[in-house]
Amino acid sequence: MAKRLRIAVLFGGRSGEHDVSLMSARSVLEVLDPEKYEVTQVGITLDGEWLNGENTLESFSNGKFDKLNRVVLPSEPSHSALYILRNTDHGELLEKLADIDMVFPVLHGPFGEDGTMQGLLELADVAYVGAGVAGSSVGMDKGIFKDVMRANGIPIVESLLVLRSDIEKNINTVIEQAEKLGAYPLFAKPANLGSSVGISKCNSRSDLGEGLMEAARYDRRVIIEAGVANVREIEVSVLGNEDPQTSVCGEVLPSREFYSYESKYVDGTSGLIIPSQLPSKVSDQIREYAVRAYKAIDCAGMARADFFVDNDTNKIYLNELNTLPGFTSISMYPKLWQASGLTYTQLVDRLIELALERKRQRDHTEHRRLA
Repeated sequence: MAKRLRIAVLFGGRSGEHDVSLMSARSVLEVLDPEKYEVTQVGITLDGEWLNGENTLESFSNGKFDKLNRVVLPSEPSHSALYILRNTDHGELLEKLADIDMVFPVLHGPFGEDGTMQGLLELADVAYVGAGVAGSSVGMDKGIFKDVMRANGIPIVESLLVLRSDIEKNINTVIEQAEKLGAYPLFAKPANLGSSVGISKCNSRSDLGEGLMEAARYDRRVIIEAGVANVREIEVSVLGNEDPQTSVCGEVLPSREFYSYESKYVDGTSGLIIPSQLPSKVSDQIREYAVRAYKAIDCAGMARADFFVDNDTNKIYLNELNTLPGFTSISMYPKLWQASGLTYTQLVDRLIELALERKRQRDHTEHRRLA
């Protein structure tokens, strides 16, 4: 039998999307073929501890960590292994847990999707699934992402970036600035978070005040967006490295006022139309914008591009690019690829292939000045 690829699957994490990560990881772990992959599960607690043991994912789902061991991934490229950190009478000792060829970070939000984890994996010189440091960080920060889209001529919704300190000093001034974006409703969002965590639809001044405080709980940078009336929410999945491909477009029919965390992950009540019933010209333009945005931030592996389409004019607005989208059983990213002819298992296998391809490209890069 051919040598199995040794993969460490990381899940959990320190962000507000911790629980979403556990749901995504369960789906990914279920389809990793044991004849092809030797898998090591690593859960990361909300406090940032890396843990491994028997039934790691189940332990995290139940919130019981007492039978798990602390593990570390050294940042030195000579190791390429995970180590158990044991407390002994002589201090902390490292004991090799498993050699690894690749990391599959099934992590969402800060400390997993924002370039920080990718930076560690670059230092450790291991292959990993998904975008690199730059693509991850720009894709996560909605403020910087919007500036990059503006520079590339990709239409976005009007927005305002404010700091938590501005909100704390004089929230009324912030509200007055926000109201210049247009009429209510306005949306308040943490700049660096996903899965609709911390997002509020604000129909009045009092709503906006509460929404700003809620968003500021999760980030020191807050985005306020103009509401776009009478729009359809369209999503498209992107897959690839330097030659990305797009899936069919899908439409979200929110069961609540907007596509909230509860609609996505708790009750699953939002409707999905796959493929979306859009004019082919509009669908083609959406896919073109998705690829342009993907390349503009140097994304790799995967991303889900989220758009608004005006029902009256068919004008398109790019909302965001999610570089580590949800992988749960009701997540849009895999559903769109399934509708495009790629099964969930094939999708995971392809992401692993793309990670290895990206690592080969990195290995071609000279890091020392030639004499």
